[in-house]
Amino acid sequence: MRERMRLFDTAPRRVTLAALSVALLAPLAPSACSAIGGSTVFDGNGGDGGSGGNTGQGGAGQGGTGMGGDDLGFDAGNQGGSGGEGGIINCDPGGSEDDVDGDGFTETEGDCNDCDKNRNPNAVEVPTEPGKEAFDENCDGSIDEVVVSLCDDGLAIDSMEPLDGARAVELCKVSSGFADWGVVSAQWTMADGSPPPFGSELNFHLGHGLLSGFGPNITTRKGSRALALSSGTARQPTDPGYQPVSGFIKDYMGGHPQGFPKESPACPGTSSGVPYDVVGLEVVVRVPSNAYGFSFDFNFYTYEWPQYICSTYNDFFVALLTPIPPGQNDGNVSFDSQGNPVSVNNSLLEVCGCPENPPNPCSAGGKIFNCSLGNIDLIGTGFGFDTNDEGEDHGSTGWLKTQAPVKPGDQITIRFAVYDSGDGSLDTTTLVDNWQWIAKPGTTVGTAPIPK
Repeated sequence: MRERMRLFDTAPRRVTLAALSVALLAPLAPSACSAIGGSTVFDGNGGDGGSGGNTGQGGAGQGGTGMGGDDLGFDAGNQGGSGGEGGIINCDPGGSEDDVDGDGFTETEGDCNDCDKNRNPNAVEVPTEPGKEAFDENCDGSIDEVVVSLCDDGLAIDSMEPLDGARAVELCKVSSGFADWGVVSAQWTMADGSPPPFGSELNFHLGHGLLSGFGPNITTRKGSRALALSSGTARQPTDPGYQPVSGFIKDYMGGHPQGFPKESPACPGTSSGVPYDVVGLEVVVRVPSNAYGFSFDFNFYTYEWPQYICSTYNDFFVALLTPIPPGQNDGNVSFDSQGNPVSVNNSLLEVCGCPENPPNPCSAGGKIFNCSLGNIDLIGTGFGFDTNDEGEDHGSTGWLKTQAPVKPGDQITIRFAVYDSGDGSLDTTTLVDNWQWIAKPGTTVGTAPIPK
């Protein structure tokens, strides 16, 4: 086992409290004959997309997506129109067995508007923006009913049921068949998709938990539980079964996920080591017929900060999407603007602290960290100065939101996983919560902080 350096100091610790405020996005009222959109990503603003000619089809408008949510499990975006067809669209259903809009449903099969492909029994209800016309997207006879009923009340912290892991992130609805959106299956898995390691199942399953919070200052993003994945124990220090994140070695290894190992652009020439103490959840989902993307929130904690910046020893969180998004070589959809995977080496790590901060930034591994979010979110988690032997702060990203594109009606697989790199000595914990569907075309892969 590599020797770990311990830093001791008795300098007073900074605690900065910021009020949490999350912008809610205005929903989109879909229209089959609209051809405006926007191309902005993460700015929450819409622009003008392509418009069709007098006849035939115009260019597809690109709808941007904002970073908030509608609090109902469907992120409709805060931008532009519905994008798409343009030009003059002739819609004249000839009978109850026609499927003019090509959404896979006829009037006989429950399609309540065969001129709008975003309205059918396999769609998700989208709340109506104030002043806009309301629609019954899922053709159930009700408009703007609550789309997702919370399904994570009462889940046991140590549940072995992988579907409970999906429920903890608000993937509640289970698909009943090919033409019905929802969860198809779920399983606990390693980062490369293989089963839990034979003979180490007990330690493996200590790495997942369904938490009601993380320390006194971190609450769930939605519902009463969040999925926690840890290369140690997915527990708070006050929970039964907790082991210190400073060195709970579970003593098993795994394979790299597809596309890994890879260098972090911030650390050229440094390769990560073999994955240790891996844990993951893989969920197969059928996409609603009017969803063009999804988002989820996550919060990454690492004990590797500040000593092991740009080293072989590292912690990773990956979110692996199948099919692989266009333009990517692998399915990982969570990374910073420089292309760094989510690890101690990414630019989004802003929850941290050191004796000189504030007013000065912290220096670690030759890199500068502003620690702009302070250290309060580390309190009571095992990663703060209050709950570790060294008396120092470690690091976290704070809550981030990742979004990625999907095809309406497609079947996707998302695999969330964490692991230590190089050895299992120091641990990482990641919280995942608040899955939402995005009702706008033009969604691109990206990760950004959620404003506090």
